[in-house]
Amino acid sequence: MALNVTQNEHPAAAAAERAADRITASAAADLEALDAYSRTVVGVVERVGPTVVSLVTSREAPERLKRRGLPAMRGAGSGVVIAPDGFILTNSHVARGAEQIEARFADGRTLPAQVVGNDPHSDLAVLRVPDGSLTSAEFGDSGRLRVGQLVVALGNPLGFQATVTAGVISALGRTLRAENGRLIDNVIQTDAPLNPGNSGGPLVDSRGALIGINTAVIAGSQGLCFAIPVNTAAWVAAQLMREGRVRRAYLGVAAQTITLDRRVAVHHRLEALSAVRITEVHPGTAAEQAGLRPGDVIVHAGDRAIRTLDDFLLVLGGHTPGTPIEIRFIRGAEVRTVTAQPAELPDRL
Repeated sequence: MALNVTQNEHPAAAAAERAADRITASAAADLEALDAYSRTVVGVVERVGPTVVSLVTSREAPERLKRRGLPAMRGAGSGVVIAPDGFILTNSHVARGAEQIEARFADGRTLPAQVVGNDPHSDLAVLRVPDGSLTSAEFGDSGRLRVGQLVVALGNPLGFQATVTAGVISALGRTLRAENGRLIDNVIQTDAPLNPGNSGGPLVDSRGALIGINTAVIAGSQGLCFAIPVNTAAWVAAQLMREGRVRRAYLGVAAQTITLDRRVAVHHRLEALSAVRITEVHPGTAAEQAGLRPGDVIVHAGDRAIRTLDDFLLVLGGHTPGTPIEIRFIRGAEVRTVTAQPAELPDRL
């Protein structure tokens, strides 16, 4: 006798239906996750977009270009409003050398901007426009960031308002060399692509809080973009708004990284096989007054072991001028310690 069952009652058919239900549920979950991601990015743009500024700079062209019919040289970048009374934070390399700067806002306004202060050592500058009713960004805390965290980069590249890219934090604690050769410490690396003209724009978290200032992209690479952390930017901006400059320590030496003989490192219980040798001591400086000489090998400064010249520059970059700093060094077969009192870094250096 033939067994008479419906398709829904067949075990194989029931299993197929259950599998289809699971696929449908999985697809719905994927769509929900995508929607959540989209909603996050859209919400960030709506909150932060009004604070993003397009900057157009111009300066007089050199004579050779004037003869070719180019009276002025123009540049472009981005910025972010950090205070309602007209203060804008951007990159130093965007504002440097500009004779005129126009700030273009998301609501269509264009206002002249003046440079309040410029700090090439951190690649940051503060501008101000004559308006006291601007929408400003909310500051986050770059000290609480995590690798893998969602970030959104905004800018006004070439005048296109609120261009948006999204990605994650790829690494923290990077160092980046500014155009003047100084190191910027604790830089954020992200894979959120930066378009030309995004320099100086905000890097924000999923809540729309400012966590960095976009500053550089490695040409020819994929996903190697960098931002100055907001904790550094806030400190620099406060200095620029108060004094028009940032005060940094200057010891007065020329130096180079060297490789130590392993026996020397073992004898003096040094973890690293490299240190910094002084090649020149400038007359009348804190280094000379402390008794440092050419040939001295610096192995420790402040609270940091010195393995490379970059280590030494970072210690001085974070030290307050006029306050003492202990420097430990090798001279001959001895390890010595002196206390120096660095002056303020001259503007020309």
